[in-house]
Amino acid sequence: MKTSMDGWGSGLAGVIIFSGSLPATRIAVADFSPLFLTSARAVIAALLGAALLVALRQSKPSRDNLFSLAIVALGVVVGFPLLTALALQYITSAHSIVFVGLLPLATAVFAVLRGGERPKPLFWLFSVIGSAMVVGFALNSGAEVSLTGDLLMVAAIIACGLGYAEGAKLSRTLGGWQVISWALILALPLMAVIALATLPDSWSDIAGGAWAGLAYVSVFSMLVGFVFWYRGLARGGIAAVGQLQLLQPFFGLLLAAFLLHEHVSSLMLLTTLAIVACVAGARKFAR
Repeated sequence: MKTSMDGWGSGLAGVIIFSGSLPATRIAVADFSPLFLTSARAVIAALLGAALLVALRQSKPSRDNLFSLAIVALGVVVGFPLLTALALQYITSAHSIVFVGLLPLATAVFAVLRGGERPKPLFWLFSVIGSAMVVGFALNSGAEVSLTGDLLMVAAIIACGLGYAEGAKLSRTLGGWQVISWALILALPLMAVIALATLPDSWSDIAGGAWAGLAYVSVFSMLVGFVFWYRGLARGGIAAVGQLQLLQPFFGLLLAAFLLHEHVSSLMLLTTLAIVACVAGARKFAR
């Protein structure tokens, strides 16, 4: 029980950190190209992760772990950041909530396929209802639709769900922050080449907001958030803790209300309460 609660607490911390990722990406791609943003955030996070590994004298992963680390790198270091950065050129961050609502389902599916978990039938019922509520809330906001942006977001969700499940499975033996650090290092040579090849033509034209967005997605979205997230998935269960992602859009909206004084509707509050109930139900029947 203690391990499970610790996992849920770590997972919740990760979700709160990730809640600022899409808005930060949306701001950053206004001045940075999607390729540069994706590669630069990975390079920065990889250097920080490497420093942690050296400072704490971590041993290298075994050859048996390299395939799983490659999947993590392709899913969450390259795939999700690049695909969302491309998608957010066509859709708003608000519309991306539609697809974030599908991420818990994708994570749960890969928890079965890659993590060996077997949630009970009622888990899937609560998961589907929760996802439908998030999607319905997003569609009710009247966000613009783009076929190109939508297809890119679907691909991003699939890549992210696979990367989450694979990383969580590996975290059980390697450790959460070690998994994301080694995955970042594995992708570093490719990301460094892409970053150098896509450097902005002029640094003076880049606004402060874009720099802040790059800093956030590099340090928090790409590294710190995963420290908590993979630990939570590994200790609390991939499928179960993954349902906390249903709350991510609402944390983002609440942060916007607190920091930017945006209006919080009664519909948002009611939907959030209903989502909490679905997360609780999914947790009960996850094993």
